[in-house]
Amino acid sequence: MRIDYHTHHVRCGHAVGELEEYIQSAIAKGLSEIGLSDHMPLLHVDPADYYPEMAMPMEELPRYVEECLRLKEKYSGRIAVRVGLEGDFIEGYEEEIARIVEAYPWDYVIGSVHFLGTWDVTDFRQVHNWEGKNVIDVYETYYDAVCKAAATGLYDYIGHIDAIKRFGYRPEEDATALEDRALKAVAKHGLAIELNAAGIHTAAKEMYPSRRMLERAFALGIPVTYGSDAHHPDRVGQKWEEASAMLKSVGYSQLATFNGRQRRLADF
Repeated sequence: MRIDYHTHHVRCGHAVGELEEYIQSAIAKGLSEIGLSDHMPLLHVDPADYYPEMAMPMEELPRYVEECLRLKEKYSGRIAVRVGLEGDFIEGYEEEIARIVEAYPWDYVIGSVHFLGTWDVTDFRQVHNWEGKNVIDVYETYYDAVCKAAATGLYDYIGHIDAIKRFGYRPEEDATALEDRALKAVAKHGLAIELNAAGIHTAAKEMYPSRRMLERAFALGIPVTYGSDAHHPDRVGQKWEEASAMLKSVGYSQLATFNGRQRRLADF
């Protein structure tokens, strides 16, 4: 069983390649399942006044779903295509997010924290927002948002749970208690997490989450899935060998897969 549940494509503005190219890449690499999971349209900022190329326009959302469903049918028998969404958690916009989640036949919805207010902490163009801030305070705000995301009931798993480390900003203080609180919230509300390979290519220089968090997740009985976070078809399944080796060394022998918002564990 080899899967990849976290991919993006040209509609989001900061990825390249059509949906079908990601599916074809997955087939060529021998994957059993490929998840299409582009970014939810922006809700809490006006795209016309915000940084460009952040997410698909709202008018593209139904076309995205229609294309995903068409490709799911076209490639059935060759690979299992799962229709997903990376649904940003935005505090105060839970009802708007729920309307999107409930309007379409998703196989899964990823709960990811990118935004603290109007600051996207994962956007390289916004790194200047760290200036003058106490790093541990930002971490506390971030992990508080993760806890709140887990409690909404909107999501199937939490994406790149420690993405706050992306640009290498790490507090001098020990953030273990904050990380553990987020993991306990995930466990309490019955969600999974992902092992996201993309962190290796950032200043963090490690996957999301860290090995310590992954070990803690295993101890808490939290299921895990795998995502490349590919923004180019060639990156589908990236670092799978390293990811699977780490998962097995931690103790995982199964991956979470999703179909119609139902989770199933599969040996890998």
